[in-house]
Amino acid sequence: MKTKQIIFSSVLAACSLPQLASATNGMNMEGYGATAMGMGGASMAYDNGTAAMMNNPATLAMMDEGTNLDLALGFLSPQVKSSAGGTTSRSSADMFGGPAFGLVRKQNGLLFGIGMYGQGGMGTEYGNDSIFSNPAGQTPSPGLVNRSEVSVGRVIFPLAYDVSPNLKIGGSVDYVWAGMDLKMAVNGASFLQMAGGTSPMATASGPMVGAFGGMMGSAPGQIGAVNWGYFDFSNQNDFTGQAVGTGYAGKIGFTYKLDSKTTIGATYHSKTRLSDLEAQDATVSFNVDINSGPTNLAIPVSGKMTVKDFQWPETLGFGIAYEASEKWMLAADYKRINWAEVMKNFRMEFTPAGNTGMVAAFNGLPMDVVFYQDWKDQDVVMLGAAYRMTDALTLRAGLNMANNPVPDTYLNALFPAIIKNHVTAGFGYNVSKKSHLELAFSYAPKVTATSGVTGVTISHEQYNGQLVYSTHF
Repeated sequence: MKTKQIIFSSVLAACSLPQLASATNGMNMEGYGATAMGMGGASMAYDNGTAAMMNNPATLAMMDEGTNLDLALGFLSPQVKSSAGGTTSRSSADMFGGPAFGLVRKQNGLLFGIGMYGQGGMGTEYGNDSIFSNPAGQTPSPGLVNRSEVSVGRVIFPLAYDVSPNLKIGGSVDYVWAGMDLKMAVNGASFLQMAGGTSPMATASGPMVGAFGGMMGSAPGQIGAVNWGYFDFSNQNDFTGQAVGTGYAGKIGFTYKLDSKTTIGATYHSKTRLSDLEAQDATVSFNVDINSGPTNLAIPVSGKMTVKDFQWPETLGFGIAYEASEKWMLAADYKRINWAEVMKNFRMEFTPAGNTGMVAAFNGLPMDVVFYQDWKDQDVVMLGAAYRMTDALTLRAGLNMANNPVPDTYLNALFPAIIKNHVTAGFGYNVSKKSHLELAFSYAPKVTATSGVTGVTISHEQYNGQLVYSTHF
C-alpha cells in the first residue's frame, strides 16, 4: 500500500471510532503508546515509537533513518459505581475505544511527521433508574439520565534533530480539539442554594436567574416550589460531543546520553489554548409546582450552552533510562501535571433562545453556572523494565503511581477522576526486520472516595489496553 493510501486509511479509522474518554492520571492516559504503557508510562529517555510525540518528542530522534508508521488501537474500561442511602448504581459507560497513528521520516538527522492521538478525558452514564434519576423523590420517577463525556484529541506536527551523537532535541505544534456531553440533574433545594449564593459546591447567577426568581412567590399562578433542575447538552454521538471547541498547544524536549548505558530526558507540554466549547441545541429544564395550579410541571428552556475556558494543563516531565545489560533496560520518570490552574472551576454559560409561551421572557437572558472543582496538581512516578527474551520478543512491566487530584469536598459522580495507581505489562514482537507488534495492558486498582457535600460514595477501577503495529520503510 502506498504511503498516501496508508495515511488516508488511518484518518478514516480515526473518524470512525469513538474517542478515548475516561480518567487515569486525572484525565490524562497513564501511558501513550503500547511501549510506554507496558513500562508504566515511562517514556522520557528511550525510543518508544511515534507515540513519543505525546510523550517526549526528542526521543523521536532516536529512530533510525527512513520512514516509520505506527497504527494503534486502544480501549479503556472504567468500572465506576456510586452509592448513597444503601443503594448502589453502576455507570454503564464502561468501554471506550479509539485509534491513533503516527507517521515520521528521518533524514540526515532531522525528523518530521504527523500524528493523531487521543489525549484523554472522562465519562460516566447513570440510567433512568439510578440513585440520581429522581432528585426530588417523585412518584412516578422522572427517570432522568445522568451522563458526562469529555474527550480531547490532537493532530500533532513533530520535529526532532540529532544535535550530536549524545544530544537530541525535539518539539511539536499540536492542533487540539475537545468535545463534551453533559446530562446533570440537580434537586430543587440545591438549585435554589446555587441561585442564592449559599451552595457549598456551585453558583448560578445572571439575568435569567433573576427573571426566574421573579416568577416565584406565594400568589396563585406563581412558582411555589422548584423540585429539580436538569442541564442537558448531549448528542449521544460516538464521534464528538455536543459542545465542541478547538485550539492549539506545543511541546519541547531533549535527551542526553550520559554514557554508553545511561540516557536522561525531559519535556515541557504547554497549556492548551482552546476556544470555548459551544453546544447550540442545549436545554435547561425545571420541574416546578404552581400555586393553585399544576404540580410536577416540566418547564424546558432551549438555548446555547457555552463551556467557558476549558483547557488542558501544562505538564513537566523528566526521566532516565538505563541499559543494565544487552537484555535488560530500566526506566524511571517523574511527571508534574498542573491541574490546579485549569480545574479550579467548571463554568457554563447558558443563553436562552427561540423559546415561546411562559419561558419566552428568558430569551437573551444568560445564566452563569459555576461548579467548584479545586483540583490539586498531580505528581506521577513511572517505573518500567524491559527484558529482551529473544531477538524477536521483548517483555515489559511497570508501575504508575500518582496522587488523586480531586478533593473529596467537590467530588462529583459524573467526574470521578480519582484513580491513583496502575500496574502495567506488555510485550513487543518483531514480525519481520521491518515491522513489529506492541501490546500492553494496564490495571488500576479500585479507589473509593466520598463527596464531602453530597455524601455519595464513588468507587472507580479500570482495565485498559493498547495495540500498535509498526512498520519501517
